Amino acid sequence: MEYQVDLVRVIEKIKPGTKWIIRGNSYDDIEWCEPPVWEGGVKKPTREEVDAAVAEYAVEHQNKEYQRLRAREYPDFKEYLDGIVKGDTEQMQAYIDACLAVKAKYPKPEGVE
Repeated sequence: MEYQVDLVRVIEKIKPGTKWIIRGNSYDDIEWCEPPVWEGGVKKPTREEVDAAVAEYAVEHQNKEYQRLRAREYPDFKEYLDGIVKGDTEQMQAYIDACLAVKAKYPKPEGVE
């Protein structure tokens, strides 16, 4: 049901303030609460708006996969701080080298900012 989570995030992003209940994983599974226009003039999003936003979210999510992979493998930053406190340049360099190895293992895709 990852799509459902994406759909929730997308609707909250593109139409904050709308009231709805989701009962599945598609636009047709959204029950929009009345009224159709909420505070500040926010209107219910169209299927096209939601579909476009879901597609954009999917691209953003995929473009950040390298960040999630890196985060799992980066060494504990406490090792670097410990090296600083002790003045141990070898320990600090070992931490930096380990981080660079993770970055090399999971490079940032071209065109991703």
